[in-house]
Amino acid sequence: PPLAAAASAPAPAPASGGGMLSGLMGSMASGMAAGVGMSVANRAVDAVMGPRQTEVVHRHEGGGAPAPVAVPAKCQLQQDQLTQCMQSSSDAAQCQFYLDALKACQQG
Repeated sequence: PPLAAAASAPAPAPASGGGMLSGLMGSMASGMAAGVGMSVANRAVDAVMGPRQTEVVHRHEGGGAPAPVAVPAKCQLQQDQLTQCMQSSSDAAQCQFYLDALKACQQG
């Protein structure tokens, strides 16, 4: 009879909640959404300002003349403020003040 009792026992119910894998997938989806948001904000700034240019300064430890210090580009403060606003805000209209300040700096 012990075999008969074991055969008639109901199967255990599957665990609900998804476990560790569903949490990992949720984190991955949220990270991808944040990355896409940053990418869209950077593209919006590039559309207004044009593509950004970077300058690489190599430092040689062996001596010689010191490398010149890079001078900040014109309107860099306004560009940085607009970029920060676009990255932190989901509504681009909230960044209109920074966009107007950047355009005024570029024209003046």
